[in-house]
Amino acid sequence: MKRLFRGGTVVSGDGLKKLDVLVKGEKILAMGEKLAFRDVEVIDVRGKLLLPGFVDSHIHMDQEVSGILTADGMETGTKAELAGGTTCVVDYAVQESGKSLEEVVNHRRMMTEGKVSCDYALHLVLTEWNEEISEELGHIVEEGIHSFRLYMPEDTMTLDDQSIYEMLARVKELGGIAGFQCENRGIIAARMEEVAREKGSRTLISDYPYARPVWAEVETIGRILKIARCVDTPVVIVNLSSKEGYEEIRRARESGQTVYVETSMPYLFMDESKYILENQEAVRYLTVPPLRGEEDRETLWKALKEDTVQAVASDHWGFTDSQKAEGAEDFAGMTYGMPGAEERPALMHYKGVGEGMITMEQMCKLLSENPARLCHLYPQKGAIAPGSDADIVVWNPETEWKVEAEKQQSACGYSLYEGTKLKGRAEQVYLRGNLVAEDGQIREAYAGQYIEAGR
Repeated sequence: MKRLFRGGTVVSGDGLKKLDVLVKGEKILAMGEKLAFRDVEVIDVRGKLLLPGFVDSHIHMDQEVSGILTADGMETGTKAELAGGTTCVVDYAVQESGKSLEEVVNHRRMMTEGKVSCDYALHLVLTEWNEEISEELGHIVEEGIHSFRLYMPEDTMTLDDQSIYEMLARVKELGGIAGFQCENRGIIAARMEEVAREKGSRTLISDYPYARPVWAEVETIGRILKIARCVDTPVVIVNLSSKEGYEEIRRARESGQTVYVETSMPYLFMDESKYILENQEAVRYLTVPPLRGEEDRETLWKALKEDTVQAVASDHWGFTDSQKAEGAEDFAGMTYGMPGAEERPALMHYKGVGEGMITMEQMCKLLSENPARLCHLYPQKGAIAPGSDADIVVWNPETEWKVEAEKQQSACGYSLYEGTKLKGRAEQVYLRGNLVAEDGQIREAYAGQYIEAGR
C-alpha cells in the first residue's frame, strides 16, 4: 500500500521544507515538491508539520523501585508514548547476578512480547564486570544493543572506577556508547544518616533535596568524565539536573573532550518548590536526582537553545498515588520517579517553541534525531528520509487543548501537568506507515516491534 502525504511542511534538524512524502509499506520511498503517483492514498496535510516519530531514550516500564513494580508496564506505557507522538522508546535490560547478558536481554524481550504499541530498543544496564562479561559484550553488540548504562547512585547498580575504565575501553572497541546517571552514593548515604539523626526521621519530603545535594551530582560527573578522558571515548551524561553539573561538562568540552548530554522533563518544567507542598502531594515529585532551583532550569533551557544539551527524555516512571505513598515513614525507601511520557512532545512545543526557548528544528533534534543517533537507531528512526521507517507525526501547531489525566493512556491515574492549556498536538501518528494514534486516542494497539540498533 502507498500513502502520499501532500502539502505538509517536513521538519528536520536542518530546517523546514514544504515537501510531499511518499510511503510504501513500512518505509519512506520518496520526497519532493508536488509529487504525483497513481494508486496511492492521498493524505491532505496542508497547514500541518510532518515530524519524524519522536524517540524517548529514557523510560522505565515494568521496573521496580523499593520492591514496587511500576503501574505502567510496556502495555500502558507505550500507549501513552504513542498517544503523544513517540513511535520508538529505549527501555532497560538490567544485568542480573548469575545470568548471562544474553539471558537478561532475551528475558526482557519476552516480557514485552505482544504488549508494545510503539517500537522499542534496549539499553543494557551493567552491574558487574569481569573478563567473561567483557567477552560476552561482543555478542550483545552483534545482536543489536549498542547503548550501555550505569547508575552511579545505586549500590547494586554501579561499578568501581577500574571496572568503569575497562568497560569504557571495551565499549569503545565495539563501537558502542555508555551513558551514566551521576550522583555520589557515599555523599547521599551520609546525608541520609544526617537527616535521620538530626530530624529523628526521614518523613518530611522537604528534607529530600538536602539528602541528595547538587554536589553529589557534580562529583560523579567530574569523576566519570576524567575516566572517560583517560580512555579517550565519548560518554553520555543522563538526567542532568543542575547548573553546576552543566558547568563541569562545559569545562571538559573546553579542554577538547566529547560529552553528550540528556536531560529530562522534570528538570525543565518543575523546581524544588514542589517539595514544600503537603507530604501526600510532594511525594509525586520525588525523583533522582531531585528537582533543582530556578537558576538550574534557566541554565538547562539556555543549553537547549545553544545546542549544548542533545536530548530531552521523559524518564517516565508510572507509579500510582498509592504506590508513591508506600514507605511514607522514610523517603529513603519510597518509590521515586515521575510520569510524563505522553505530555513530553506537546509541552516541549508549547513551552519551548511557543515561548521562543527553542526552534522547531531544535525540537526535532532534541526529541527525534539526536536520541536516535545516540542510541544507534538513526536513520531508521528519527528521520523523514527515503529508506527510513515511515514513522511520521502529523503535527497541528494550532490545536488548543488541555491536559486531563482521565483522557490519558497511562495507568498512573494522574498527570503532573493536569489542567495545563497547550497549543500544538500530534494530530495523527503513523508507525511504519500505519495510522496508530489520532488526537491522543489509540487507533491500533500492539503494533510495536523490537528494533536492533546499529543495523
